[in-house]
Amino acid sequence: MPHLPAAVARAVDAGLEATVVLSFSRIGYAVRSRVERWQPVEGLPGTGRRVLVTGANSGLGYATTRALLAAGAEVVATVRSEEKAAQTRRRLRAELGPRIDVALTTVLLDLLDLSEIRELAARLRQSGGSLDAIVHNAGAMFSEYDETVDELERTYQVHVVAPFLLTALLLEQLAAGEPGRVVTVTSGGMYTQQRGIDGDEPVTGYRGAIAYARAKRAQVILTHQWASRFASSGLRFDVVHPGWALTPGVAASLPRFRQLLGPLLRDPDQGADTIAYLTLGDDLPAAGRLWHDRRPRSEHRVPWTLPPRGAADALWSRVCRDAGVEPAMH
Repeated sequence: MPHLPAAVARAVDAGLEATVVLSFSRIGYAVRSRVERWQPVEGLPGTGRRVLVTGANSGLGYATTRALLAAGAEVVATVRSEEKAAQTRRRLRAELGPRIDVALTTVLLDLLDLSEIRELAARLRQSGGSLDAIVHNAGAMFSEYDETVDELERTYQVHVVAPFLLTALLLEQLAAGEPGRVVTVTSGGMYTQQRGIDGDEPVTGYRGAIAYARAKRAQVILTHQWASRFASSGLRFDVVHPGWALTPGVAASLPRFRQLLGPLLRDPDQGADTIAYLTLGDDLPAAGRLWHDRRPRSEHRVPWTLPPRGAADALWSRVCRDAGVEPAMH
């Protein structure tokens, strides 16, 4: 495709974004990547960078891990079992070759237990060296209400409290890294919700999809808070929604959605593209934004999802309490 003027590319992008369906589907990815001539993710500057990716054994996590490794980065990949660790390593070695033997480290981590997060962070601190980025990808949608061993609702802990705690405990390692970034993977479903989940989901009448969407809205709100509160730290905080990607989680949790939009759904590599781009890309604009397809996006599509005054600070305080940590640079 011939190179189009920037104004034309912006107009094409805006037209796609206004439709939602075209923007979030594989069509949006295909058009934007060609019109804007995106650099392939394997060409991003990954050499010498070390990235922690949660939930790396399947879906977007696996695709992100593969993209980062292909770009030359080292990856610490979290999985939930030794079996998943072995499967992940075998798949990546088959696709990328033997260099992953030294570039990939797999570690066990279950976000349903905050003590495992504290243990992992302690090991990473004790091992020395910097950490250039964290990709908070791990997630799950639960059909029924239940609480974790930490006495928190599962969706809230997995998507909100656990990533918050892991980031807080690794701030010093991130500050020593380059580029020193935190990338959180949200979902387009957050556009339907006004406020972020705060741990007070109803036991009776619990709706897993709503809890999930609210948790994803919370991730956007907290990214703003991180970027604002640590603006002088040199760290970068971003949140990205991958569009509608066909992952094992989507197939299992949203079968009707998959049936209706099957041919339009992105593959995991397309969904992971902007995650890798934000993790390794150079010359990015101001941080603390919601991204989709390599551009910052509006966080609200309808006015009634705008949060009330003070809601962001209240969410920050609540998550600090539930995570048992007050993030600070020492």
